[in-house]
Amino acid sequence: MDCKVGCLLSLSFLRRAVFQTCFRVLLIALGFSGLSVAQETASGDHVKVRWLAPDTFGSGEETIGFYFEVDPGWHVYWRNAGDSGAAPRFDFAGASGTLDEIQWPFPVRLPIEHLTNLGYEGDVAYLFDVTPEAERMELVVNLEWLVCKVDCIPGYGNMTLSRPVADAAQWPPGDRALRDRFAAQVPESADAGNFPWTVNNVSAAAEGDALQLVLEAGDGAGDRPAPDVFPLDGGLLTAQMPQVEQSGNTIRYIFQRVPGAPVTPTTGFVVSDGERAWQVDDLEIQATAATGPVSSSVPAGDTQPLWLLVLAAIAGGAILNLMPCVFPVLSIKLFGLMGPEAEASGRLKEGLRYAAGVLVTFAALGALLLVLRAGGAAIGWGFQLQSAPVVLGLILLFWVMALSFSGLYEFGHHLMNLAGNSRGGAFVTGVLAVFVAAPCTGPFMGAALGAATLLPAYGAMAIFLGLGVGLALPFVLLCAFPALLNRLPAPGPWMETLRQFLAFPLYATVIWLMWVLGRLVGESGWLISAMLMLAVVFAFWLGRHQFRGSRWIAWGLILAALVMSFGAANTLQQNGSGAQSAKATQETGWKPYDRNAIREALARKQAVFIDYTAAWCITCQVNKKLVLESEEVEALFQENAVYLVRADWTDQDPEITRALGELGRNSVPVYAWYAPGESEPVLLPQILKADMIEDLFNKK
Repeated sequence: MDCKVGCLLSLSFLRRAVFQTCFRVLLIALGFSGLSVAQETASGDHVKVRWLAPDTFGSGEETIGFYFEVDPGWHVYWRNAGDSGAAPRFDFAGASGTLDEIQWPFPVRLPIEHLTNLGYEGDVAYLFDVTPEAERMELVVNLEWLVCKVDCIPGYGNMTLSRPVADAAQWPPGDRALRDRFAAQVPESADAGNFPWTVNNVSAAAEGDALQLVLEAGDGAGDRPAPDVFPLDGGLLTAQMPQVEQSGNTIRYIFQRVPGAPVTPTTGFVVSDGERAWQVDDLEIQATAATGPVSSSVPAGDTQPLWLLVLAAIAGGAILNLMPCVFPVLSIKLFGLMGPEAEASGRLKEGLRYAAGVLVTFAALGALLLVLRAGGAAIGWGFQLQSAPVVLGLILLFWVMALSFSGLYEFGHHLMNLAGNSRGGAFVTGVLAVFVAAPCTGPFMGAALGAATLLPAYGAMAIFLGLGVGLALPFVLLCAFPALLNRLPAPGPWMETLRQFLAFPLYATVIWLMWVLGRLVGESGWLISAMLMLAVVFAFWLGRHQFRGSRWIAWGLILAALVMSFGAANTLQQNGSGAQSAKATQETGWKPYDRNAIREALARKQAVFIDYTAAWCITCQVNKKLVLESEEVEALFQENAVYLVRADWTDQDPEITRALGELGRNSVPVYAWYAPGESEPVLLPQILKADMIEDLFNKK
């Protein structure tokens, strides 16, 4: 649930709590007094609730219920709602008879971006048994529910029921059949004797992150496919689809545990073949010695000790300094060291300010990512470059920086001083370094970032800060040990030449970001960014000419250009122009990401190679040009009839985010290889070489 849902729930609960006691007393009084003020329905946004009950009750036990009529595309929840959401609540305030517990029809899995919920697509009836003990069957109940599509809306209501009791029940036409349809979906007890499977084993390791359930097909199971299994305890197991391994009559389910959840002594499941369901309670969980994950869909690195993951993050952050996306920012830091202020005694303070900028920004981006993902947003590391306005802002920033390095405008010199030489400049440089470096993931970073989304908040933040320590460490060492700086040539005219030379990587970065913007918003991205750069340069030119009102005209031009260009970029991205452009330019031989098509290829035992990539990931583009699209590798793929998938994550795609999460990753590049006949992938290193691809086929 997102923050909006939490706020709505809190407000509704607070408002209801003030009057709840009064409502109960009043409704009970009205119900038992026989007054005709029965409120037999309840309604809210996208949902209506009515009774499924007879017009006249019989003297014996009767099954009745609450019938939820839900708008198309919306859903309500099962008793275990899954990763988000909430089960409906039925608070009976009074009854002229005995009531049994609510009966829950078996659910379906509801993927919501990167989350999985358990509930009902469409209408559903929550049933319960009643036995009248008076001449009239009187019920008073308070209801609470949550109805969701992507956004969620809470609702509550009060319902009463007052019906006569006779010798036999009389139902309205159609309601008894509706009641019976949902009653057939209520799980039976597995102890009743008709359960087609036998539970052979339930096991989990105390330090692992998986739980294994083994079913053995009995004589009644026949040739049935593996049934769906839903955990009853949402505090122990996640709702995502378990890994299923079937060998003969043995079916093994591997569920992922909720991060940080201790292993309980017992647990339970609902097993469904799609038509009927059975409930298995109080299964004893056996301890196992193995601590590694049973499923290869969760990388082994995710179960490593936290200190080892933090060390990997530090190493990955240090290597990040060598990535091409960080190089333009390194040039700013280089000038800060080589300028006149490089000889000042406060050099170490500058290094620490830079490190503070890096760490604060890593912590802020990491916290924002975790908060958004906890609220249901399907995002991953580098998510800021999936926003067209952010990319356009970076284009403008690097364009102005490049002009300053070329020495064309006074404004540019001031900007360079801010980023490289002023008191707060080192901190600003650290912020910029993280922001631009985030889309690059070097060796050691993929597993660490993937683990960060599965660990508790303190462990995740330790990994993010470890990345920051690694990124800042080389610059801090240069500041702390002047002997390293003394190896540089003495300051002189060559510094101006170097400064102008380093403007060209900045221009190259601008071109790259314009290409990224084009992938996000379509071909118009080039025009929008070029016109913005032209307007800025023209405004600088106006500002340098001291005629009346020139500066005001220049600032007005810049403001107008910013509003128009950022508004156009945002509108085009919202309209999906970039996605249409990407589909139109899909590379020959590579298919767009389609989960069903991948499953079909695996079912026919075809090898599958998936390239999880993004336009803003330079490492991805280098691997693509030097390895994946080389003649040698393309020939290997073609000779072995490999099904090639390019999962383009340039724009926000919840399905690709979900797939990355299933692999234990939340950043790109990721390369997944499914050998012929294998249902589990092998993840390749993030820096590819052609011989790595050759080895995949030599292992056959």
